[in-house]
Amino acid sequence: MTPPPILLLEETDSTNAEARRRAEAGEAGPLWIVARRQTAGRGRRGREWVSETGNLYATLLITTRKPPAEAAQVTFVAALAAADLVCELVPPPLVTIKWPNDVMVEADKLVGILVESGPHEAGGPNAGMLWLAVGIGVNLTEAPTGTERPATAVADHLKADVHSTPRIEDAAEILAGHFAIWMERWETLGFQPVLDAWIGRARGLDGPCTARLGHETLEGMAEGVEADGALRLRLPDGHLRLISAGDVFFGSPRGGQG
Repeated sequence: MTPPPILLLEETDSTNAEARRRAEAGEAGPLWIVARRQTAGRGRRGREWVSETGNLYATLLITTRKPPAEAAQVTFVAALAAADLVCELVPPPLVTIKWPNDVMVEADKLVGILVESGPHEAGGPNAGMLWLAVGIGVNLTEAPTGTERPATAVADHLKADVHSTPRIEDAAEILAGHFAIWMERWETLGFQPVLDAWIGRARGLDGPCTARLGHETLEGMAEGVEADGALRLRLPDGHLRLISAGDVFFGSPRGGQG
């Protein structure tokens, strides 16, 4: 599968917002929207995504006929593509994925992913289909400070005399290439091969876990994931909860790895 074209912007409020505007205007993609600088980057649950110049801010706009629950699996595709990018850029420390889509180097977060979606306008050429904005932020040169969980950047793991931090456009091309590979596997082989590869990179799926769900916080033991990627959380009373979305911290509540 040939990667979609890349639109490189000097500045935008957020690449996800730009993708949404284009989708609501009838654009279907596929198109990568990349910005050198964001003025209003967003993370999950409306949090600010600190947008330092030199980092990668990229959103893939695509249209799909998949129903919303199945389309949400694209977050696992994105996590694998981002992890492959990091593996190309960082000399081989431990690169893992934290459920569902944070890419970590050792215990620190290096990539964040935010997937948004919506229906195309009724009566238009894509009526009845969903648009997806798959936002991926990669700390290339700098990591934010003062965050709830420790963060890191590609530059923190490079030896200056051997490696150099890649240009934004080069990193975007590498990411787009890996994403196209995983997207093709998902579309032709289904979700299971994607999930199997994701599980191979994931950590924390068989130990203590705390899940913040907005209206409640749950503590228990993670017991892997369902066939659709939902996290299995065994509560102290023995009941099993399936977590499809939320903030998850692995490890003991007092010293978890985040």
